[in-house]
Amino acid sequence: MTTTTHLLRKRRFLPLFVTQLFNAFNDNLYKNAMVLFVVYQVYNSPSSEGTFSAVASGLFILPFFLLSALAGQLADMRDKAKIIRTVKACEIVLMLIGATGLYLAWKGIAVEAIAIPLLLLALFLTGVQSTFLGPIKYAILPQHLKKNEVLAGTGLVEAGTYIAILAGTILAGWIAVEYAAIGIIVTAIIGYFVSRQVPDAPPQEGHPEKLDWNIFRASVHLVRETMHNREVYYAILAISFFWTIGAVLFIQFVPLAKNVIMAEPAVASLFLVVFSVGVAIGSVAINALLKGKVSARYSPISVIFMGVFVVAFYFVSVLWGADKPTEMLGVTEFLAWPMASFLLLSLLGIAVSGGMFVVPLYAFLTTRAAPEHAARTIAANNIVNSGAMVVGSLAAMGLNMAGISITEQLLMSAFMCLFSAWLGRRLYKAELDAAAAAEAEAN
Repeated sequence: MTTTTHLLRKRRFLPLFVTQLFNAFNDNLYKNAMVLFVVYQVYNSPSSEGTFSAVASGLFILPFFLLSALAGQLADMRDKAKIIRTVKACEIVLMLIGATGLYLAWKGIAVEAIAIPLLLLALFLTGVQSTFLGPIKYAILPQHLKKNEVLAGTGLVEAGTYIAILAGTILAGWIAVEYAAIGIIVTAIIGYFVSRQVPDAPPQEGHPEKLDWNIFRASVHLVRETMHNREVYYAILAISFFWTIGAVLFIQFVPLAKNVIMAEPAVASLFLVVFSVGVAIGSVAINALLKGKVSARYSPISVIFMGVFVVAFYFVSVLWGADKPTEMLGVTEFLAWPMASFLLLSLLGIAVSGGMFVVPLYAFLTTRAAPEHAARTIAANNIVNSGAMVVGSLAAMGLNMAGISITEQLLMSAFMCLFSAWLGRRLYKAELDAAAAAEAEAN
């Protein structure tokens, strides 16, 4: 029996895994249903569509920047399972808000005055929810799993997350918006009941510390304290640049599908599906390559390949735009179009290499930090990640306003991969130095 199969049969892992699946599925069903509907049914300008996609992305990310310090403190100082149950109960309320916005938009009732603000409010609250769950889903693993199971557990959570993203994204592109409104409420209710099965995970410190409610002071203090460990420091920086690249790509996908590829919402959904499948494949593949060892050995070369595939995606998009269809393509027509296979293969390559790059870095955060500070380490990572992603979203908005085409913006992502490779190399060197120091101390 493999470690992966073994974990999926255990209550100490399975309820957490399934809860995360439902959470990622619901986030993406809602987010993609909202963005696809607004881009395809409300706006009719590439610039407006790109700006809305960037605003939506920025609003979802903002809570990670503002509240991650508080989320990390709570996760380390209170029972993690109890926090999961509380957050999942709140999800039911926020999805009711989102469903109301979707219904009003579908009916054409006060779309810009009420429906879109409600949709964006629910998206922001979804970001708040994910902010509080984010530190827990990784920090709880060393508490419930054995040391040799942590990398496999991290890979499963990451792969499972992207499978759930895949399912939510497919559904958002294929079902009517009114059914999506019902689906997000039902999923939130099911997710809450599953979360009640997560085993207790009490704080590992002797006495709970006092929470610092000053989010700015707590954020600065948290990041400063976490960055003392060189391995954690470079892991956080590398993850941040990876997700900045991911944010820019996700902002571009839907407007690019509509205006360059000339494709219907189902094709835009297909792009996100291929990306999600690729990251899931990469997440599992890197665990097999490293044989359970937490290491950044393959991270630099993985992100270099990611940049190469981004450039390939760019060139295929340029060639496609030079001879694009005159009418919107459905999935069948898109797949039959010349170069569709090259476009999807380059996108798959971006995602697989990206998954291979980022999964070991998350494992660094949970294995190199003290167990009682694991959640705060993840929270510090989320603060830096979200700050970088907000900058990426603002850059995408600025480029849209400056009239830079969505296709040309892909090159920005490719150049960022080079810097990520340098960070991955620095992390691997820090890893080797730490191993050498530990061996010298042992002798």
